[in-house]
Amino acid sequence: MTMDDVVNAFVPGARVHIPGRAGGPLAGLSFAAKDLFDVAGLPTGGGNHDWATFNPIPERHGWAVQTLLDAGADLVGKTITDEVSLGILGENAFDGTPINTAAPDRVPGGSSSGSAAAVAAGLCDTALGTDTGGSVRVPASFCGLYGIRPTHGRVDVTGMLPQAPSSDTTGWFARDAETFARVSSVLLGEAPGALPTRLLVATDAFGFADPEVAEALQPLVARLSRIVGEVREEIMAPQGLSVWARAQRTLQPVEAWTTFRRWVEETNPRMAFSVAAGLLHGARMPEADRHWAELMRQEARARLRHLLPPGTILCLPTTPFPAPLRGLSQPVLQPMKDRITCLCAQGGLTGSPQVSLPGATVNGATVGLSIIGGRGTDAALIAVAQAMENAA
Repeated sequence: MTMDDVVNAFVPGARVHIPGRAGGPLAGLSFAAKDLFDVAGLPTGGGNHDWATFNPIPERHGWAVQTLLDAGADLVGKTITDEVSLGILGENAFDGTPINTAAPDRVPGGSSSGSAAAVAAGLCDTALGTDTGGSVRVPASFCGLYGIRPTHGRVDVTGMLPQAPSSDTTGWFARDAETFARVSSVLLGEAPGALPTRLLVATDAFGFADPEVAEALQPLVARLSRIVGEVREEIMAPQGLSVWARAQRTLQPVEAWTTFRRWVEETNPRMAFSVAAGLLHGARMPEADRHWAELMRQEARARLRHLLPPGTILCLPTTPFPAPLRGLSQPVLQPMKDRITCLCAQGGLTGSPQVSLPGATVNGATVGLSIIGGRGTDAALIAVAQAMENAA
């Protein structure tokens, strides 16, 4: 039996009950899938009603959906996303904005808004999202959840609607570390690994966040320090967080325009102004800017390779502030989006795994602490998440 959608997390008409395989390692758990993942027999809507009519109904489940079903979890529906995943706050002009139960007057974060809202409200145990420029990490922070952006390329994205393939990843949410670890073991194909032995604290990222956020996260940093042992401060982005963000805001829109150009040019679809503006930005990007951004991506990757040898992780605020209020105007929201990208750009640029840990609040609204490891160290980050909850 499915519970009522009290937080507007699910796509209208996309509540289902597809039972998982009996006796699997995730038996007894329920999950939802962001409406970028194929579910056989249901349209992949991508948060835009015109996109759904442009594409055939899938005949097979996407890889991540099928993997969770094979592991025993029950699928309970498809969740609302920002239009074609081009958003970071969770507001959708077609299907509405899911309610953030951690702060009902504030946005849930996007573009995996419905997935985060459904997990936070207890409508399912875990949920699939996607992360290109922060679309799992941001809602995890805003909704008080565990969320992961795996190493780029680690998880099969077959049957997942792309946006910017060089940055796109599948991700997932959970309310507690035990469930998070169970789901992660299935999707990563690896049990939680050994704990790291060195912790870097990204002073530039903490300095960039609102002072109240940096202060609220200190108890989590202290707990993390006790778990890991050796601690030192470091600058994550010596070129500047805003420079890394500019590179991601250059590369991602160019790829998004390539992905959606045929749909836009052939059908002239309805879309929110902010979505159209983002696609237009990508269409008009100068070639020289793209070449510069590709070089900056190489620099960012080299920097994290240097900072994160085996056994080392880095921590930073997931977002520079808690969730903004719902319904703010675009001129107010745009600078906020730019600041969020400054703390999220490393994901798309470097492909390094990142986990957002819950546990802090600012004026009653949640904020997350992120941990980043070297490429392929996803299992160690899951182990840290478990250790942090056990040490609370």
